[in-house]
Amino acid sequence: MSKRDEKIALYTKAAKDLGLGLDENFIEKVTVGLGPSIYNRDAESVSCSDASELERVKTNFLKKKLGLSNDDSELDAAIKEVCEKMGSSNRNKYRALFYALLAKKFGKEDIYA
Repeated sequence: MSKRDEKIALYTKAAKDLGLGLDENFIEKVTVGLGPSIYNRDAESVSCSDASELERVKTNFLKKKLGLSNDDSELDAAIKEVCEKMGSSNRNKYRALFYALLAKKFGKEDIYA
């Protein structure tokens, strides 16, 4: 099993444990889209308590990658919702799952097709 396959298996298990309702194929596509960042412990997860990181998620992922032009307050609310869905006590808010939930929320799964 390759390192990427191990990460995909880890994320898939985490999604099932958290009851996120994400498709394994979609998790794989988002993981592949993240490239080598998944191997960096710090970059692999999203810190919901770090305002600058959440701003980067909004700017670089929601606006640039997904091409959203929604009001900032709507985007911030979606990020907060995903933080809550993944659990405040959950220290491993994996970026692949975080991005998958955001893409699903805004109906942008086709970005990874």
